[in-house]
Amino acid sequence: MRALAILSLSAFVGMALLLSERRWISRPKMTDRLSPYAPGFAAHGRAGMLSVASFREVIAPLSRAVGERVARGFGVSEELGIRLLRIHSPWDVTAFRVRQLGWASAAFVVGTLVAVGLELSTLFAVLGVLGAPILTFLVLEQQVVGASSAWQRRLSLELPVVAEQLGMLLSAGWSLSAALNRVADRGSGNCSEDLKRVMQRMHQGLTEAEALQEWTDLAGVEAVERLVSILALNRETADLGRLISEEARAIRRENQRELIEAIEKRTQQVWIPVTAATLVPGLLLMGIPFLDALTLFSTN
Repeated sequence: MRALAILSLSAFVGMALLLSERRWISRPKMTDRLSPYAPGFAAHGRAGMLSVASFREVIAPLSRAVGERVARGFGVSEELGIRLLRIHSPWDVTAFRVRQLGWASAAFVVGTLVAVGLELSTLFAVLGVLGAPILTFLVLEQQVVGASSAWQRRLSLELPVVAEQLGMLLSAGWSLSAALNRVADRGSGNCSEDLKRVMQRMHQGLTEAEALQEWTDLAGVEAVERLVSILALNRETADLGRLISEEARAIRRENQRELIEAIEKRTQQVWIPVTAATLVPGLLLMGIPFLDALTLFSTN
């Protein structure tokens, strides 16, 4: 009966929100229909008391606040907005948090129905009801964290080639903005996507230094910060191409060291199953005579 009551309530709320979007159910008032044609009309009009728009206006700030608190409680310190901008996600922070809380609420309802339907014990019911939404929330959060880390890794791998291209263009007499624009248009990787945003920000009124510094803050990669600090010397030195080429070689050597370190770690990890596979039979072979000796001494 409780499961039927929960299902009925969920179906009623969903049906009410769905029907509120139908024109023949919720016909807007005359003032709301004429207000878009009036001078000084606000971008967002008034929503009905029970509609998808009003529900979104109520749940959006709550979802954002709860999502940030839960994410920080589980050790995610970097802001979600920076990570979404870094990976060029079409979602904004509020939309992502609403989606995240929606999936967590759905997991909570499913966990509750499963616990009631299967008549689980109190311990397993609590673990299922509370664990399902938390796990769903963390899975979506981890997807963004993983995408952000992968974007940073890909950016650091592409950066030496992009830096060499910029160095060649600047040595050939191109201006910094023209070189950035050419690399952004001709490339197809993560660096090119970031440089397209840099050019867009420059078209919006930012200077070259400000747009590049904004890229540094969003990328969160140390190699990008070093490259941008060299590009900032564009108006102060005439040998910028050589400095950029040296920095590109330094970034490539750094990536090579990280690759060698990863290979060494994986080589060491190979020996873990080998050690476990040889240790268990060895313990058995040593334990059998030991137990036999204990049995012999105990009988005597």
